[in-house]
Amino acid sequence: MVYFIYLFFLGYLALSVVYLAVFAIAGRLGRADDKYQTGQQQDHKKIGVLIPAYKEDAVIVDSVRANLKQDYPADRFELIVIADSFQPHTLELLSTLPIRVIVVSFEVSTVAKAINTALAQIPDHQYDILVVSDADNHMAPDFLSRINAAFGQGWKAVQGHRVAKNTDTSVAVLDAISEEINNHIFRKGSRALGLASSIIGSGMAFDPVLMKTGMANLHTMGGYDKELEMNIVLSGNKIGYLEDAFVYDEKVAQQAVFENQRTRWIAAQWQFLKFYFRRGVTEFVNGRMSSAFKVIQALVLPRVILLGVLGLCTLLGLLGSDPILWRMPLLSLLILITSLIIAVPGYLWKRVTMREIMLVPVLMLRFARAIFNIRKAFKSFMHTPHTSSPEKPADPARVP
Repeated sequence: MVYFIYLFFLGYLALSVVYLAVFAIAGRLGRADDKYQTGQQQDHKKIGVLIPAYKEDAVIVDSVRANLKQDYPADRFELIVIADSFQPHTLELLSTLPIRVIVVSFEVSTVAKAINTALAQIPDHQYDILVVSDADNHMAPDFLSRINAAFGQGWKAVQGHRVAKNTDTSVAVLDAISEEINNHIFRKGSRALGLASSIIGSGMAFDPVLMKTGMANLHTMGGYDKELEMNIVLSGNKIGYLEDAFVYDEKVAQQAVFENQRTRWIAAQWQFLKFYFRRGVTEFVNGRMSSAFKVIQALVLPRVILLGVLGLCTLLGLLGSDPILWRMPLLSLLILITSLIIAVPGYLWKRVTMREIMLVPVLMLRFARAIFNIRKAFKSFMHTPHTSSPEKPADPARVP
């Protein structure tokens, strides 16, 4: 009996790897939804950029100043900082900038609460498009123009290309690689297969009414973006992916912050499955694949854990007498490694040294410990602090 349960577990791991491999190949062969051309004539829609920020005094002013430098008409976009638990001095500085500030306060703060409070103060027709950006994010100068062009082509929900603006530590390099793997598999790969792109919490844009409806009933503490994504797809809308619409995001630079962030993400994934698993099965049975695959995606183990578990299963299998117990996980491990290599862009390979490779097992252990700490994320919002605002790198598409 134990043997067959173990085989079933190995089968689950193999299916997870096949899922990632199919989408990795699709991302390499397919295309994103960019159709914007520099200099093209546009009907400039009114855009509101929501910036939820919790205790982000260290970065918010610099980020706002950077994001005001759009090549989009200044009277056709507005930055809206949702300021939660800011110092008075920071609020005073923000008041001198040509932006809107909404001050909020909650007993238990979450990004979803901050955004919904702001949405309640924004009439449906004040903006044609609502963009969400993190407090540390720097939008590329043409970001809003590209978003505007996509909505002019009929999109109601799109995800931009979020990339690292810092690779100053080994943890940041690996976090940047993880981000780009997600972009390749869950965004570009999904669109190549005709499914909705995943969203990631920032660098994303929505029709205001669609966003308000999608944000109306949320259940998770820290994973509002997963629920918003699911609700948009359930409403019959696809989510596009703009590979050339760059948003520069500060990656975590320290192991402890990495663990804290992954704890929040794992908890959000667990809560998402708790509320949407049955609905996902129903969607699959009824042939609505775009929404069904959102739940299937959440069933796939995080890649770092998958690498570690497959490696461990291979070693355990070698100690036994049944060849299938080591051949199956070893084959899965090799396919997974190949898939991840396919998904990493060339400009990041140049950042990888032996130091980053040696750090991978350490982050595996950190990730495993994060799983055992997820109860913390069920009780309170685990904020990822940003302590600096490094300059954004060159356009990654043009990095030699």
